[in-house]
Amino acid sequence: MEEDQNRREPVLLMDELMETPSGGEDAAVSNDDLRLQAALEAIVYITEEPVTIAQLAVALGEPQGRISEVMNRLVAEFEQPIHGTAIREIAGGFKMATKPEHHDVVQDFVKSLKPPLKLSLAALETLALIAYKQPVTGPEIMEIRGVQGGGVLKTLLERKLIAHAGHKNVVGKPVLYKTTKDFLVQFGLKDLSELPTLKEFEEIRRLAFSEEAPAQNAEAQPAEVPLADAQPADAQPPEEPTAGEPEK
Repeated sequence: MEEDQNRREPVLLMDELMETPSGGEDAAVSNDDLRLQAALEAIVYITEEPVTIAQLAVALGEPQGRISEVMNRLVAEFEQPIHGTAIREIAGGFKMATKPEHHDVVQDFVKSLKPPLKLSLAALETLALIAYKQPVTGPEIMEIRGVQGGGVLKTLLERKLIAHAGHKNVVGKPVLYKTTKDFLVQFGLKDLSELPTLKEFEEIRRLAFSEEAPAQNAEAQPAEVPLADAQPADAQPPEEPTAGEPEK
């Protein structure tokens, strides 16, 4: 009976018990590779152009051979059906893109999105002034800009970018205006402390104006307003040149 039990339960030698469990040192190396793999994924995700192994090696301070090995593992991982994107080798580099089998779904979703917000230069200037000076009245806006802006205010109200903020306690009780939550959402701002600086606002105006035909009135053609990347700053809006005709 004892002989049968001994045959069923092999005896381990002390040297075998003292051996390092498999995966001890390899696990540390694997963790390093996982961190490198995560870094490669982040870089490929944010780059618009295909990024090469050489560029990645220089940026991460790693040998090209190791970068290539880990990148191949990352590519293989994204080939799994649980991922909707894939990392493709394009023009000698790597770029992330949606998988062909999901193109129809992506296109349908994009079509369902609202068109990008577009504002005329006059509306942009008025909105910025309200954002910096709020709450502010229509006459105060007109005094700073030097032009009539009733039509612009109506447009901003319809777009729900501004709202009434009561009445100012002066003669005539003019309406006060302030920006709305929709304003923050549309321009990607956490709060009003993230309004662009004066320099950034001037650049936005320049870009908006350059998109319009020189022969057209500044309000005739709407310009896209890329305020989502604005940096936090405390600033005041620029003074506007005096114009002769009222705006719409």
